[in-house]
Amino acid sequence: MAIVGAGPAGLTLARLLEVAGIESVVLEDRSRDYVEHRIRAGVLEQRTVDLLTEAGVGERMNREGIVHHGIELQFDGERHRIPLSELADGRTILIYGQTEVVKDLIAERIASGLPLHFEVSSVVVEPTTPRVTFRHEGSTHEVDCDVIAGCDGFHGVCRPSIPDGVLQEFSRDYPFGWLGILAQVAPSNDELVYAHHERGFALLSLRSPELSRLYLQCRPDEDIEEWPDERIWAELQARLGVEGWTLAEGPVLEKGVTGMRSYVVEPMQYERLFLAGDAAHIVPPTGAKGLNLAMADVRVLADSIVEWYRSGSDAPLEAYSENCLRRVWRAEHFSWWMTSMLHRPPEGDEFELKLQLSQLRYVTTSEAAARGLAENYVGLELV
Repeated sequence: MAIVGAGPAGLTLARLLEVAGIESVVLEDRSRDYVEHRIRAGVLEQRTVDLLTEAGVGERMNREGIVHHGIELQFDGERHRIPLSELADGRTILIYGQTEVVKDLIAERIASGLPLHFEVSSVVVEPTTPRVTFRHEGSTHEVDCDVIAGCDGFHGVCRPSIPDGVLQEFSRDYPFGWLGILAQVAPSNDELVYAHHERGFALLSLRSPELSRLYLQCRPDEDIEEWPDERIWAELQARLGVEGWTLAEGPVLEKGVTGMRSYVVEPMQYERLFLAGDAAHIVPPTGAKGLNLAMADVRVLADSIVEWYRSGSDAPLEAYSENCLRRVWRAEHFSWWMTSMLHRPPEGDEFELKLQLSQLRYVTTSEAAARGLAENYVGLELV
């Protein structure tokens, strides 16, 4: 196996193959320091937790991760709890940063002494051969392999290596983004708060008992220089504030603006190249699905590869894309639904506002509607 990309998808796939006795080479164009410190998702579905635990890389995650049994939806100045575990067969979510998942996977890979190359360049992917060539430490290298996994993200080299006309793309760009901060302050709430507000959406999240992660809806092209820390905290206080509760403030360690889009490519494979994670699909972060979808992809891919080697039949690999896309489109819909319900469109009118509030009231008063949100949020196998 050649695995292009040392994010959580590529590293998890490598670990699953290692456990199954299948050799792999992992290639990454960034440095180890960069990969281990880029801030990304932090909400893990239980099946993601189970996958990492079964792969033998969950010890620190299970020790330090924070289990949540619910989330809160806030609108009209009030908060309404959605009891996820109660509504979704006891399933929970775990708060554990993607950076920490990657650190655990890299440490395990290095401890195993298996090939993991950072700062590679000039990567060329040949899906039909299959072969991957690359430059590393001044030399050109060539990997002849049975299968190539494209886990190199939306801007990677794998998807563009597929000939024109093979793939069909589906996408939607949203007219807003998220301004996110990581603050050195204990979380102000025990569970995540998704807030609908006339000034725009806000999210109160966390990374650890000492670190808070918070987000504000903004323009996708917002200039971060126009957002000093004082302005960010004032806006968070306005959008998240409810009577009798205080949002604690602290030093802002990181901040940035991320645009939002939905994107899916079909099929997720060509010849012996298989796309996983952001290389194949993007979801807006409102539903906390991006990392979890990537993990679901590589679980399917690892199982397919193992069965392909065992049986000698191409059927397991040929079914990869179809097996993944059912879950992908379910997650795309859920993420779009959460985004549409909670964000104020720039050109939104009072009619649209009333529709959003009606939907929020329905979700927080109907057990059936709340159950649908809970089942999707925790990632029950509904497809």
